[in-house]
Amino acid sequence: MLSMSFALFLLMDSIGNVPIFVSILKNVDSKRQRTIIIRELVIALFIIVVFYFIGATLLSFLNVKMPTIMISGGIILFLIALKMIFPSKEDTHANLPHDSEPFIVPLATPLIAGPAVLAAVMLYSGQHTHSTLMTLSAIVIAWGASILILLSSSLWKKLLGDRGLIACERFMGLILTLIAVQMFLQGVQLFLKDCHP
Repeated sequence: MLSMSFALFLLMDSIGNVPIFVSILKNVDSKRQRTIIIRELVIALFIIVVFYFIGATLLSFLNVKMPTIMISGGIILFLIALKMIFPSKEDTHANLPHDSEPFIVPLATPLIAGPAVLAAVMLYSGQHTHSTLMTLSAIVIAWGASILILLSSSLWKKLLGDRGLIACERFMGLILTLIAVQMFLQGVQLFLKDCHP
């Protein structure tokens, strides 16, 4: 459960999102900022949980098996990790709205409940080795850690600075790479077992 929650925490990328939250909410009163952050993260949690519950049904409908889930999940996480370690110049948030109070977009989704997190919880929902309670607990733990970091986003920005935040995000990308490779190898192992019973 802890490894799952840590992987989800990395995918939520709360530390990487700190400067974006600070920038978007810079013209909002500090007390109102806390309300907005809590509201947006509650919405994000709701979206993530909904995707968790529809994930198993969708995978069953598509007749997707466990080795496919593990291998594809490993590839997806690996690509996301590479993007965290080597961000492209085009990967900016310059077009995000700054002149009004955000609602759902872009803070709740795609910044917290983004494609990577939603894909991950759908993959977890198809893994029968994980109970519903364990996965939901992992989601809540990752979400709780993210909300704590984002509620203190102004403090993190002052303490770490832009370079410090970038370094933290790249370190998390490195850890996510290890998790992705492990998931991929487990998928290959399951596939080989199915081929040679």
